[in-house]
Amino acid sequence: MRLPLLIGAALVAASTFVHAQAPQGEAPKARRFDCSQAKDPKACEERRAKAREMHAKAVKACEASKAKEAEHRACMQREFCAQTADPAKCEAAAKQRSAQREKIREACKDKTGEALKACVREQRGKT
Repeated sequence: MRLPLLIGAALVAASTFVHAQAPQGEAPKARRFDCSQAKDPKACEERRAKAREMHAKAVKACEASKAKEAEHRACMQREFCAQTADPAKCEAAAKQRSAQREKIREACKDKTGEALKACVREQRGKT
């Protein structure tokens, strides 16, 4: 009767030490592309900063549409493309990517786990 009580107390005591060792502050986000490996690291960082700024503006402009996912996605796409040099070309490319995602989603809808990952890779290879 005392054994489960002792085990529970030991787990509670141990959990406080685990949480006490948690790092403080936010961990840096993993980058998809490391600008230090680019041919022109300074230009790469400038492009990344500009893209982050454009994204932040789009997020601010689309705050009201967050309730509906599809509406929010369309708003973000519209706002982001409006800030580019050729908005029509950006919109066309975004619609093409969206159509491709839907095609992949439909082809792989009944799969999960590793089968889903393999299906998505296969479908992406067909384009």
